[in-house]
Amino acid sequence: MNTDELRERLDALFPQLVDELSQLVAIPSVSSDPSHAVDVDRSAEHIRSRFEALGLDAQIHSVTTPEGVQGKPAILARSPHIEGAPTVLLYAHHDVQPTGDLARWHSDPWTTVVKGDRIYGRGTSDDGAGVIVHLGSLSLLGKDLGANVVVYIEGEEEIGSPSFTHFLETYRDQLEADVIIVTDSDNWKPGEPAVTTSLRGNCAFTVDLTVADHAVHSGMFGGPMIDAPTCAALLIASLYDQDGNIVVEGLGGDDHAEVDWPEDEFRAASGMLDQVRLAGSGDLAARTWTKPSVSLIGFDTTSVANSSNTIIPHVRFRLSMRTVPGVDPRQAMDAIEKHLREHAPFGARIEISDRDLGPGYLADIDSPVSHLVKQALTDAWGVQAVNIGVGGSIPFISEFQETFPHAQVVVTGVEDPLTNAHSEDESQSLPDLKNAVLAEALVLSRLAEK
Repeated sequence: MNTDELRERLDALFPQLVDELSQLVAIPSVSSDPSHAVDVDRSAEHIRSRFEALGLDAQIHSVTTPEGVQGKPAILARSPHIEGAPTVLLYAHHDVQPTGDLARWHSDPWTTVVKGDRIYGRGTSDDGAGVIVHLGSLSLLGKDLGANVVVYIEGEEEIGSPSFTHFLETYRDQLEADVIIVTDSDNWKPGEPAVTTSLRGNCAFTVDLTVADHAVHSGMFGGPMIDAPTCAALLIASLYDQDGNIVVEGLGGDDHAEVDWPEDEFRAASGMLDQVRLAGSGDLAARTWTKPSVSLIGFDTTSVANSSNTIIPHVRFRLSMRTVPGVDPRQAMDAIEKHLREHAPFGARIEISDRDLGPGYLADIDSPVSHLVKQALTDAWGVQAVNIGVGGSIPFISEFQETFPHAQVVVTGVEDPLTNAHSEDESQSLPDLKNAVLAEALVLSRLAEK
């Protein structure tokens, strides 16, 4: 079936898909909140029934890990088997983030509102749109579907997919595929499609820094004795050069990106104050996608309200390091630990704990499937698709690669810099959603023709 025929079908189908998205948003499937457990169950059943209505064998499954972690409900749906046809696994997730401060929303987060060409509500994009892309592409193709399709919609991505690995092991035979399409990433800009070819990994850890066994008077001992928070500030500062580049040896990085990210667009998306300079060197997109970064994400010390003229003996802080795609996070963790111990100011005692490591992702951009997907995006949008990186981490993608080493993993998305995923006023571009449905239908059709 050619692109024009599919586009004509989609014009008639799309209002129904938008309504399906609104119904999905209306279910507050917040996986991190036990009080919403029934909603996560309800969301799973809602989605299961939709794929079943398309003729797929759709079931809800959950697993308990060997450590006793009870997984959230996931949907596994399989199309009728076609002998000799390729098998494609379509991934998305149905759980969502909490709303945060409702006063910061301009509308009810659980009721969709369309403004211009965007639809607003929690989960409209992350990852309700991903679910709709899969539902829409299969609805669009109907009986013309020529590939074997497995749909896997998990219910715990927003809490780190704690049972993901065990789920893959348990249902390995049902999930085995030639191609895996993950629809949980970004487009370059509204109206400009992209394939995500790299994701940074993550190393999060806690540092305890101690200079004394008890607090003392700052007037009696200040000068020769530096307080723990100041030592922590000096230690954290040692991670950077004067331009804001990370100087930890052994982390790697690439200064160049395929696309140009204008500074004004970065500033608008990030909310940086005008007088604050951008840090680092190299292409702006590379600084976000293919170079390491370190963020201070927690700091425990005496509050201003409880402050006194006392030298603080101990401080605790937590760092999150985004690692270069393709770099083993264990190697990166060893490198930053070595740096912190060697640069402890004035011999302060350093203890590191609560390590949480997640691998990055580096795609094979020269594979036939990567080229096929990129061309399908280009055809659907009528705009040349580009390869982009994403500064965030989706560790489970590497688990797909490890579990199914012969499968080609491709990461696409429907989000964009205006989406506000995880924040208030989350939204989804409706034209991009429509084009993403068409692109996936093209991918499935063209894979079946191979």
